[in-house]
Amino acid sequence: MRRADRLFQIVQMLRRSSGPVTADAIALELETSKRSVYRDVAALMGQRVPIRGEAGIGYVLDSGFDMPPLMLTSDEIEAAVLGAQWVASRGDPALARAARDLVAKIAASVPEKLRPVVLEPSVTSGPAWTDHKIDRLDMAQVRIWIRSGRKLTLDYRDEQDRASRRTVWPFLIGYRETVRLLIAWCETREDFRTFRTDRVVAATFLDDRYPARPAQLRSRWQAKMDEERRHYEAARADGAASDRRQ
Repeated sequence: MRRADRLFQIVQMLRRSSGPVTADAIALELETSKRSVYRDVAALMGQRVPIRGEAGIGYVLDSGFDMPPLMLTSDEIEAAVLGAQWVASRGDPALARAARDLVAKIAASVPEKLRPVVLEPSVTSGPAWTDHKIDRLDMAQVRIWIRSGRKLTLDYRDEQDRASRRTVWPFLIGYRETVRLLIAWCETREDFRTFRTDRVVAATFLDDRYPARPAQLRSRWQAKMDEERRHYEAARADGAASDRRQ
């Protein structure tokens, strides 16, 4: 790998990480020595790239730093195409259209020698959903409401066809098999709840903002999911140990 490419990759590693990145981790990913990493980081600092580092902890890149766009590699192109394929076949209509536009823009912007990677990809996301449920919820509008941190009122029917009305704080849209899920804080239950979007009978998009940032809710929800998974795995381990003793 050329040194210029290695310097760029170091910045990319720091940019995508939410915490400090050690020289060992950088050296492992770039398949180089720690000594080279130290020299490269020093060179970046000399070029006024705002990297902070502490021995034994790692390096971080200060927020707000940006670099001019560089050409995508073939692996990066395939990653983008694979993701776009998946969204085009499973996303709501607005996202599906955006995914197809993305592939077209990538094909138009890469050099001729890389265009087959876009137009004749060696990766695929699999067949499109054929038995997916139809949403009665405007998912494009939901995404706007999530980004602005606004509330929704949902008229909802659960798996037993029981009707309820909930005012929720939406913060995430998920995908599972052939359905989409809206993950939100429910004011009625005072807890996180997951709603299948095909079971939403009607929705009212409220102007009220909820008293938290969507990112904070996503973080709290993820922490709860992690805790529940740990409890589940511990219970399974205890059950397996009990079976072995019998």
